Amino acid sequence: MSGPEALHRALGADRVRAAEVLAPYTTFKIGGPADLFYEARSADELAAAIGAAREHGVPFFLLGLGANILIGDRGFRGLVIRNVARHLEFDPDEGTVRAESGAVVWPDLIEAAVAHGLSGLEHYVGIPSTVGGALWQNLHFLSPAPTRERTMFIAEVTKGAEILTVEGERREVDVSWFEFGYDDSALHHRPDVVLAATFQLEPGDPERMRRIVEENLQWRRERHPPLDTEPSAGSIFKKIEGIGAGRLIDECGLKGARVGGAMITHRHANIFVNTGGATAADVRALIGRCQEAVEARTGYRLEVEIGMVGEF
Repeated sequence: MSGPEALHRALGADRVRAAEVLAPYTTFKIGGPADLFYEARSADELAAAIGAAREHGVPFFLLGLGANILIGDRGFRGLVIRNVARHLEFDPDEGTVRAESGAVVWPDLIEAAVAHGLSGLEHYVGIPSTVGGALWQNLHFLSPAPTRERTMFIAEVTKGAEILTVEGERREVDVSWFEFGYDDSALHHRPDVVLAATFQLEPGDPERMRRIVEENLQWRRERHPPLDTEPSAGSIFKKIEGIGAGRLIDECGLKGARVGGAMITHRHANIFVNTGGATAADVRALIGRCQEAVEARTGYRLEVEIGMVGEF
């Protein structure tokens, strides 16, 4: 039995779809078809799908909200597992919430935590990420309020997680396992997958938390294009300490530059938007234009931050 046939049998013929176009599942609204596509609705289904793909030798890609990635115009050869496992479980006595890794940080997880009077997650509003993606990248946010003006990391409230190892073992790990860094975690360096995470929160005043939520959302509205009308993948290039990739691009006069349907937004020079019908080829050409212009003018070589997925 071939890999695809075995996956249909293992995961259910009615659950595995063929030639599913991936663009609608990304924040950039760009991407060709996946050979096979499956939505995991629980941590158990997620573990089963990954296990089946590994067992039958089918390449797979785990897709959350589809932010910070560019999927190739030719799509993905193998199985794309879209993680929509979003169950939340609160323990008011311990002040914790256990969230499956497909739970959306904002609004699902944060709104639920605020409603339970638990503080610690409200700073990460407006950032498109699942719980799994947040731990992968050590989600962070520079809080705008004068009394809290510092970079806040998801590592600060992470207590532990349930992971699926490459050997297929499900086990619990504490926060130290992640070896969190700036835009980095152990997940970048090993093929283990987060199935669920536990966050340690503190009692908080819901009214104050909602005020923080609105402050931070307003801060983002002023600096980032709205995803519903200007699809993007977030920052295209890695941070250059003390300088900023966006500032270098801006100094080259590239705000508003475009290739096909891809354009550098006037709001932030390190963010490209899909103005309609943009292709991955358009984005890659615009990336190259920025790299060449910045290197010629300043000597700095911009490094791409977003993940490149599939065939281009």
